[in-house]
Amino acid sequence: MNDDSFMPRTRTDDKRQRILDAAIRVFARKGYFASRVSDVAKAAGIADGTIYLYFRNKDDVLVSLFDEIMSEHVQAGRREVANIQGAPQKLLAIAQHHLRLLGGNRELAVVFQVELRQSAKFMARFAATWLKDYFDLLKGVIEAGQREGTIRKELRRNLASHAFFGVLDEMVTTWVLSPQEYDLAQLAGSAVDLFLYGAAAPAKAARGAT
Repeated sequence: MNDDSFMPRTRTDDKRQRILDAAIRVFARKGYFASRVSDVAKAAGIADGTIYLYFRNKDDVLVSLFDEIMSEHVQAGRREVANIQGAPQKLLAIAQHHLRLLGGNRELAVVFQVELRQSAKFMARFAATWLKDYFDLLKGVIEAGQREGTIRKELRRNLASHAFFGVLDEMVTTWVLSPQEYDLAQLAGSAVDLFLYGAAAPAKAARGAT
C-alpha cells in the first residue's frame, strides 16, 4: 500500500507512548468504533488537540499501535531464533514470545484479537505488512528444520507457517474469551509439540500408515 497515512511509525517521546497506551485501554473497553479521540485523550491525561500533534486521526492511532507492537515482536523473534539451535527450539521461542506478549496484557489482546478483526481495511493492511513479515520468519525456521531433518522436507512451508500461526492465534482468542485466568505462555510447549508431531500416538500412527 502507498497510502502515506499507513506508513510505519516509530516512538518519539513519552507523551506519544502515553497516547498509545491509553488507546489500548480505551479501544479494549469501549470498542474501536465506539471510541472517540477525546476518550483516548482523557485516558492519557492530555488535551484533545495534543493527539493531533502526533497522529492524524483515530485510524492513525490504531495503525501506529499495530506497527510498533508487531515491529518489536518480529524483531525480537528474529533476535531470539538467531541465538537458538534447532528448528523445534526456535519454534518454541517464537510461540512463547507470542503467547507472552498477548497473554501478558488482556486489553492489548482484545484489541488484536477482536477490534482488529472487525475492519477489512485494517486486516488487509495488517496481512500485507507485519503479518507477512511474521510468516516469513516462520517459513525461514521451517525451511531450516527441513534442512536439518527435524521437519519433513515435503511439507509446504507456506501452509505450515499459516497453520503454526493459526494455532497460536486461536489460543489467544480462546484465552481472551475465557472467564478463567491462566498462563498462556506455559502452553507454548504443548502447542509446538502438537504442531511438530501431531495428535496420534506413535504406534497407532504407524499402524494407520500401513
